[in-house]
Amino acid sequence: MFVLGVDPGLTRCGYGAVRRDGGKLRAEAAGVLSTPASAALPDRLGELQRNIRALLAEIRPDAVAVERVFFQSNVRTAMSVGQASGVILAEAVNAGCAVVEYTPTQVKSSVTGSGSADKQQVQRMVQSLLGLAAPPKPADAADALALAICHLAAAPLQARIKAVS
Repeated sequence: MFVLGVDPGLTRCGYGAVRRDGGKLRAEAAGVLSTPASAALPDRLGELQRNIRALLAEIRPDAVAVERVFFQSNVRTAMSVGQASGVILAEAVNAGCAVVEYTPTQVKSSVTGSGSADKQQVQRMVQSLLGLAAPPKPADAADALALAICHLAAAPLQARIKAVS
């Protein structure tokens, strides 16, 4: 299974693609898509949409795991993350990918064993799980890789539950 994890954001949108071959996980891509803060909102959303569409066409994942906006104290930030997330979800569905959302707590718990892990703990565990020489940077890319790993861990159980239903 090949999963693209996406940590949505309008200014910085992290992505990380992880493939599971047998029992081994391998990172195939990671980075950040950016839009200029000085541009108008519709232009930024359009640029993010084009970039996500191109990324999906290039790497062709089986599934896309997106971080769900669970809590945000800054309403303006929450709105822009929500708008970016909507663009990503729609593009993933249009590309024919299975799409799933996870809260930050679910991702941290899946990757580190603790839902309250900090950014550095997540980066170190992603490094360990993927056998990387150094912790992935920036944090947005590490979070996206963690999302992909989370889905790869959860997908077999989700498939069994769906088969029984």
